[in-house]
Amino acid sequence: MTGQMWRAFALAVATVCLALPAMAQTGAQDKYPFQNPDLPVEQRIDNILSLMTIDEKIDILGTQTGVPRLGIPNIGSSEGIHGVVQRGGGKRNLTPITTTQFPQPPGMGETWDPEIVRKAAGVEGYEARYISQTPKYGRQILMLWGPQSDLARDPRWGRSEEVYGEDPFFNGTMATAFVKGLQGDDPKYWQSAALLKHFLANSNENGRGGSSSDFDERLFWEYYSVPFRMAFEDGGAKAVMASYNSWNGTPMTIHPILDSILTKQWGVEVLSSDGGAVTNLVKWHKTFPNQKDAVVASVKAGINQFLDVYKDEVHAALADGSLTTADIDYAVRRKMRIAIKLGLLDPPDRVPYSKIHDGVEPWNTDQSRDVSKQIALESVVLLKNDKGALPLQKSGLKSVAVIGPLADSVHWDWYGGLPPYAVTPLAGIKAALGPDVAVTYAADNTDGRAVAAAKAADVAIVVVGNDPTCGPNMAHDWNDAGTNPCADPGDGREGRDRETLALAQEDLVKAVYAANPKTVMVLVSSFPYTINWSQAHVPAILHMTHSSQDEGMALAQVIFGDYNPGGHLVTTWPASVDQLPPMMDYNIRHGRTFMYAKAKPLYPFGYGLSYTTFRYANLKTSAPQINKNGEVTVSVDVSNTGQMAGDTVVQLYVSYPNSKVERPMKELEGFRRVHLVAGETRTVTIPLKAAQLAYWNVDAKAFTVETAPVDLMIGESSADIKLSQRLSVQ
Repeated sequence: MTGQMWRAFALAVATVCLALPAMAQTGAQDKYPFQNPDLPVEQRIDNILSLMTIDEKIDILGTQTGVPRLGIPNIGSSEGIHGVVQRGGGKRNLTPITTTQFPQPPGMGETWDPEIVRKAAGVEGYEARYISQTPKYGRQILMLWGPQSDLARDPRWGRSEEVYGEDPFFNGTMATAFVKGLQGDDPKYWQSAALLKHFLANSNENGRGGSSSDFDERLFWEYYSVPFRMAFEDGGAKAVMASYNSWNGTPMTIHPILDSILTKQWGVEVLSSDGGAVTNLVKWHKTFPNQKDAVVASVKAGINQFLDVYKDEVHAALADGSLTTADIDYAVRRKMRIAIKLGLLDPPDRVPYSKIHDGVEPWNTDQSRDVSKQIALESVVLLKNDKGALPLQKSGLKSVAVIGPLADSVHWDWYGGLPPYAVTPLAGIKAALGPDVAVTYAADNTDGRAVAAAKAADVAIVVVGNDPTCGPNMAHDWNDAGTNPCADPGDGREGRDRETLALAQEDLVKAVYAANPKTVMVLVSSFPYTINWSQAHVPAILHMTHSSQDEGMALAQVIFGDYNPGGHLVTTWPASVDQLPPMMDYNIRHGRTFMYAKAKPLYPFGYGLSYTTFRYANLKTSAPQINKNGEVTVSVDVSNTGQMAGDTVVQLYVSYPNSKVERPMKELEGFRRVHLVAGETRTVTIPLKAAQLAYWNVDAKAFTVETAPVDLMIGESSADIKLSQRLSVQ
């Protein structure tokens, strides 16, 4: 053979060996009926169950889902809400693997661009396949734990950094896009499997192991469950993780709705406990006297993936009859459906994703980098721009001071991985300015360094924000009920809610501004801050979330006008913590989110500025009325009336002036991010289904669309409504 022929032959052999089950490599191919991809799925699984021992079935109820004796590969799992997480270490002392790292989910949300979120998730799913099927890595991570589909109902929540925003329709749209990206476009097979977290109403950290999120049936259907339902029904996700908390006193790990709604109505196949959640049923919820009873109840509730102690307990339960083989078979069957959907039991020539292995690592390709750069740019939000302070003109600058504790770092978070590169704000600014502009750096004002740097510069850029892990030792900061308190009470993380919304580093901003009024504030944060002083005084403020490998590049392009920011906020930023109801009040009607809050916020939901201006006109609907089972198209003409190309986010809100039940002041029901060159006008269309106007009818146990008029509103934020029109519902 020539060298070229040998390489082609070796590649073909590698493809077959990687994709086929172990039995295909030992002469066992076609030994069993389940290996026939043309048989019906349930018939194949019947055969698998008949061949498995009880020990093998029990083993599958963990995260190792393979059956080596039968050549059934392991699905495996990895965290993956904004990048595949393979930091290495752990009990197996794994080697770290770099993977593409995108902005934290609130930053992904701040793009208001489901398509770029889908592309980012597509990169993740591809990288998971590549790692799973490339021999030098040898790990199986085809179930990615994401998207995080909970809602940021309170900015004090320590895990706000993990979710897209506070609105159910918005979060559901982004979660659906993320699921579609992970699972791919093939009509039969998935690229990877999405596992949603954490069902349900998990938005407090302090005491979460035994707390109860209490709210009524309508809020379940109309708010808390919406992003999950959309990701299951519209996105096609089939796996979910139950949350630690209770809903109305019943722990989610054993809640009857896992089976009655998730499995039977929404088609969920894998129901996972969270880490230690079954133990919490004994320790914190005090629902059961021992681990065995807790495990039995979890299995009967539908849990078929344990991140907890369970094996001995299942064996004991089978021995005393509290669990049956049928219970275990039901649990295993649903996991096997996922394995088949991933193509793990089929010949590689039938599975398009079996070809993903070897060659250039995907995180080192232009394709992945381009997606990373684009989502980073789209995530930047311009919060203030007094008198056109931004963009800065490079040609007029001789010196720039870059200041702040976040200026020369890109912070990882608990659910982030290791990027192949990370551009800090300082590095991005230096690269953008080149060698002819002097760039000085001061991390803080020790010995007056920040003030001195600001005074000596033409302009000061101060980069402040939170530390997503509250320090470098988060892995060792866990205690019996969560994590230790953060040194800064304005910080939060998993296991610890924020004590204040004040930004401690705002004192540094004040000092820099006093030294140089030409100050740009860059807030890199996972959640809102009450930066009232900065909003009143600093000429320009930008916001971005953590963990993007292109953080500094994106900020520099925005600061110097190479990119016009078009991101918008995904939560309401209160002016004071006093505007918030008590942390454990889960009834959002008491004043949470833009739908119910009555006090004027610092920044409203959907807010974001641009370097250009936009005009909205000619709001229309495709019909004067909408049928209760129908759909209309809402259209509006949008014009770029400024001098620079830019993006606007057209937001469609709905209100119910004559509703017979209590409804929100307004609801988001559609949006489009639109790019327009200077002077361009475009008609933007947004579909609106009557089903989106429904409320949950408690008496009928069903969604009901009222035959009453609704008001349609087009705005640039929830508080900046440009046009409105009434629509009849028949």
